Amino acid sequence: MPTYIYKYPKREKYIEVVQRMNEPHVYSDKNGVAWERVYTVPQGQVRDKEPSNAQEFADYTGKRRGNLGDLYDKSKELSEKRASRSIDGVDPQKKKKWKEYSKARRGMKHPEQRKLGL
Repeated sequence: MPTYIYKYPKREKYIEVVQRMNEPHVYSDKNGVAWERVYTVPQGQVRDKEPSNAQEFADYTGKRRGNLGDLYDKSKELSEKRASRSIDGVDPQKKKKWKEYSKARRGMKHPEQRKLGL
């Protein structure tokens, strides 16, 4: 059930009251004083989690408009964010792909990995 905030009319005193949505939104204390309802901004959730795997990235970009270049730019931006959060400064997704590349080629390093000297 939602919580509503009421203010005492003569002082800066507030109270939170839990009421049903279909009830009248009024509050009176035991002395019969009607408190004023305080209207607040609705609390919404903002997506703050960036996609971290291939499926999440497909879902994230599949609902947006743009061209292939925009997709590559977003992919690069997310890779840089993951790299900045990583301890060694390398994107964990990139390290995973490099490992798969190396395994499929009997230990040969990925060209980008060789270029970075890792």
